[in-house]
Amino acid sequence: MNKKVVLRDLGYKDYKETWDYQEVLFKEILDLKIRNRRENRTDETTNYFLFVEHPHVYTLGKSGDLSNLLLNEVQLKEKQATFYKINRGGDITYHGPGQIVGYPILDLDNFFTDIHKYLRFLEEVIILTLDEYGVKATRSEGETGVWIDVGTPFARKICAMGVRASRWVTMHGFALNVNANLGYFDNIIPCGIRGKGVTSLNVELGVEKVDETELKKKLLKHFQTLFEAEFIENVNA
Repeated sequence: MNKKVVLRDLGYKDYKETWDYQEVLFKEILDLKIRNRRENRTDETTNYFLFVEHPHVYTLGKSGDLSNLLLNEVQLKEKQATFYKINRGGDITYHGPGQIVGYPILDLDNFFTDIHKYLRFLEEVIILTLDEYGVKATRSEGETGVWIDVGTPFARKICAMGVRASRWVTMHGFALNVNANLGYFDNIIPCGIRGKGVTSLNVELGVEKVDETELKKKLLKHFQTLFEAEFIENVNA
């Protein structure tokens, strides 16, 4: 099993361009797995982890409800935002500047073949990272992602998640609000969940800006530990 993960930080990149790039890597892994099975080979698949920050964009998962987007086309343009229906699970979410997005494109045959465990591990990566900042985050039963003050009137989401998997290959991932403009969440019913707020790490800490480079290092440390992975060659694509 190959537990090495190629790390690529794409910087500030358009959502559709990044989605297309994910699809290329996803297909590369799938095609190799299919060829291995067909030709009775054991060629190793490659795992990837992409960091990226997107311009303002709203994305709706395949099971999502379009009515959870509270803007029309004209209003989207006014806010310099785009909208896409995509092939991950989950409902609607927002991506934008000040948000760290992580897309693990993994062959889970290299780790463990359990999507539930995979999602819980991703959540745990976020929970452990936030704990280093003194922020106590947790899961909310039946709602994928990471939350603060669950079970209180002040429950608020700090990290959204949505994945797609085929033949145990994953794509899409998590979006952690670090220095995000929370006003953009007012234009949606985040993840289709009413009555709960959204927050960002800088708000929780009461600071203007959190060092995103340092936070990425913490995320990678916990990912590496939980998945027993080894990151290799930080290559910019």
